[in-house]
Amino acid sequence: MISIILSIVYYRGIRKPEKNVHFDKSGAAALIVGLTCFLIGMQMLGITSMTMVASFVIVGIILLVIFIAIEKKAESPIVPLSVFTNKALVGDFILFALAWGAYIAVNTYLPMWSQAILGTSALIGGVTLIPNSILDIGGSQSAPALLRHFNNYRLLIFNLTLLAITALGLILVPSNTPYQILMIIAAFSGFGVGSIFVILQIKVQVDASEKDMAPATSLSFLIRILAQTIMSAVYGVIMNLALSRGIASHHGITMTMMNKLSDAASAQGLPKALMPTMRSIFHSGIIEIMWTSVFLLVIAYVVNFIYNRHEAKKAAE
Repeated sequence: MISIILSIVYYRGIRKPEKNVHFDKSGAAALIVGLTCFLIGMQMLGITSMTMVASFVIVGIILLVIFIAIEKKAESPIVPLSVFTNKALVGDFILFALAWGAYIAVNTYLPMWSQAILGTSALIGGVTLIPNSILDIGGSQSAPALLRHFNNYRLLIFNLTLLAITALGLILVPSNTPYQILMIIAAFSGFGVGSIFVILQIKVQVDASEKDMAPATSLSFLIRILAQTIMSAVYGVIMNLALSRGIASHHGITMTMMNKLSDAASAQGLPKALMPTMRSIFHSGIIEIMWTSVFLLVIAYVVNFIYNRHEAKKAAE
């Protein structure tokens, strides 16, 4: 409601363009329904049968293929396919996807670590991300100044390393690490992802042609959202598999009991003797998720080298 009121107040005097622009309704419908089906399928991973998951994913992919065919013929395409023939832009999009796919692991599972393993309340679990969020702003604000002294290639290496420090830090520390230490470890990724956002967003606008700048910028946002959604589903499957393996080797523990572990009130009713084992099982799932995050960051290093190493060569010359 506040957004609507502000839009009315500040954009009231803006005139509509004289030129009539054809809106690609068919392409929009195919894109929206295709992405919806694909994401529903990904979100159902580990929840329902693989047949149902595959059905949604396949329908989504078919509709996205149809969307591409429509865009090739569209007078005013929603996503100009020319952006995918621009090598530099493709590199930017891949880095966006990898960085945000890795980052969502920390954002999602650090509060769970605090609640399920350390036994804190949901409030304290959320507090563990406050330094992360504050340094996210710090990273985004400092990026323009850093760009005046360092090239994109080196800055991306630096900030991807900050993300890796958080993921590896959460792998290396013991499960009973105080949440204050977890907050400090998570702060590194906050600064890194904030800086990466500004670097890549500027890079997208520089790498895109003038006519493709707006759709390329919007597409980079969509790619970040898709990466987070898909990897959230993948991390959920990894956690469920880890829990299932742990439960299989400890017959006194059930999945219902594991689900209660992350809620402080519900956890009080769980058998005290089994709590250390349950927390160990949950911790093993988080470790596997963080290793997956590290794997994505390793790929990001490689992609950065392939697409951006020429900037380091130019700076050396």
